[in-house]
Amino acid sequence: MDNLVNILYIISFALFIYGLMGLTGPKTAVRGNWIAAVGMGIAVVATLIAVRDTGNWILIVAGLLLGVALGVPPARFTKMTAMPQLVAAFNGVGGGTVALIAWAEFIDTTGFSQFQHGEEPTVHIIVGSLFAAIIGSVSFWGSLIAFGKLQEILPGKPIGLGRVQQLVNLLLLAAAIAAAVVIGLGAADGGVSQWWMIGLLLAAGVLGLMVVLPIGGADMPVVISLLNALTGLSAAAAGLALNNTAMIVAGMIVGASGTILTNLMAKAMNRSIPAIVAGGFGGGGGAAAAAGGEQKQAKATSAADAAIQMAYANQVIVVPGYGMAVAQAQHAVKEMAGLLEAKGVEVKYAIHPVAGRMPGHMNVLLAEAEVSYDAMKEMDEVNGEFARTDVALVIGANDVTNPAAREDSASPIYGMPVLNVDQAKSVIVLKRSMNSGFAGIDNPLFYADHTSMLFGDAKKSVGEVTEELKAL
Repeated sequence: MDNLVNILYIISFALFIYGLMGLTGPKTAVRGNWIAAVGMGIAVVATLIAVRDTGNWILIVAGLLLGVALGVPPARFTKMTAMPQLVAAFNGVGGGTVALIAWAEFIDTTGFSQFQHGEEPTVHIIVGSLFAAIIGSVSFWGSLIAFGKLQEILPGKPIGLGRVQQLVNLLLLAAAIAAAVVIGLGAADGGVSQWWMIGLLLAAGVLGLMVVLPIGGADMPVVISLLNALTGLSAAAAGLALNNTAMIVAGMIVGASGTILTNLMAKAMNRSIPAIVAGGFGGGGGAAAAAGGEQKQAKATSAADAAIQMAYANQVIVVPGYGMAVAQAQHAVKEMAGLLEAKGVEVKYAIHPVAGRMPGHMNVLLAEAEVSYDAMKEMDEVNGEFARTDVALVIGANDVTNPAAREDSASPIYGMPVLNVDQAKSVIVLKRSMNSGFAGIDNPLFYADHTSMLFGDAKKSVGEVTEELKAL
C-alpha cells in the first residue's frame, strides 16, 4: 500500500507539472487547469489511502465536503472583474491551512518533543513545521489585506507607520524567529508551552498585515504573485515535515513559478522586490497636468467623432485596463475591432505586464472574448509601434499609460516602464470620470492636446462607437 501511495503521488505531481505547462497560453489554459485538477484528485486519493488506519475518516470526509462547498461557488460564479480578489482569497486560504497544519503538528507531537506513540521527531520535522507556520501565517494575513485593497474595503493607497515601519516589521520578524528558536530548543528538553507557538503565529500574522498594508495599489499585482510564492514555499516546508511527497513537489512548483513571475513583474516595473515590500508606492495622488502652474482641462469627444477617427486610420492600438474589466467590455471591444478590420484598419492590443489587478488580467479577459493571441502585444513588443499609430484607444487604463513615469522625476511612479501611448498621433481615452487610477496618481496624458476623452461606461461607449462604425 505504501508503494501504491508513492506511485499515485508521482502521477499526481507529474500531472501538476504537465498542467502548469498548459497555462503558458490561453488556448491550452483550460485544459491545463483540468489536468492539474485531476492530479490534485489523485493526490487526495493517495492521502486517504495513506491515512487509512487513523480512524478519522468522518472528519476527513467532512473536511473534503466543506472544502468543496466553500470552493466551488465562488470559483464558478465570481465575475472576471473580481478574479484578482478571488486569487488573493484562495491564496490566503492556502497559507492559512499550512499554518494550521504546522500548529496541529506541534500539538500532535506534544510540543515537538515526541509523537503520541513515542517516536522523537527529527530536525526536518521541527524546522519544516516552524518555517511553514511563519510563512503560512504571513501569507494568510497578507492575502487578507490584498483582498481588502482589491475589493476596496481598504484604501488602495499605502497605510503605514512612516519611517518606523521597517523597524516594526523587523521586530515582528525577530519575535517570530525568537519564538521558533525557543520552540526548537524546547523540543530537545521535553517540549514547550503551546503559548510559544501561539505567539509565533500571532507575530507572523501581524507581520503579514504590516508588510502588505503600506504597499500601494499599483504594486498589488506583484504582491499577489509574491504571496502566492510564499504560500508555495510554506506548503513545501509542511510537506517536508509530514514526509508528503506530493506536498513537497507541488509546493516547490508553486513557490518557484511564483518567484519567477514576481521577479519578471518587478523588472517590468523597474523596481526591486525589496523596494516593493518596503511599500510607499502608488499613493501620490498628484495634481493634474499643468502648464505654468495653471490647471488644464481635458477635451471631451463623442462616439461619432471617435468612430470617424478610427475608421479612417491605418492602425489602431487598443490599450485595455481595469476599466474594461469593470465594464465587462471585452466582447464589445472584439466586435468593434472586427468592424475596423473589415474596413482595412489594423488593430492590435497593447498589454502592460501589470495592467489590471493581477498578472495576466487583460490577457484572460481578451482571450475570453476570443481575441487572437497573436493580436495581443506585450509592452516591449508594441511600444515602438505607437509612434506610427494613428489612434490609440485607452479603455480604463491609468497608471500604465502615464508619461510622468518617463518624464517627471518627482512622480511616485518615475522609472516604471509604461506604454508609450502619448506618442500616438491621436489618443482617445474611455473613462467614467477624471478620477485617478488605482495608484491614486493623476495622468497628464488625459490633458494632452492630442488626447480626447469619451466619458461613460466603457461597454456602453464602445457599443455606441460600434453603432457609428456600422453607419459609416
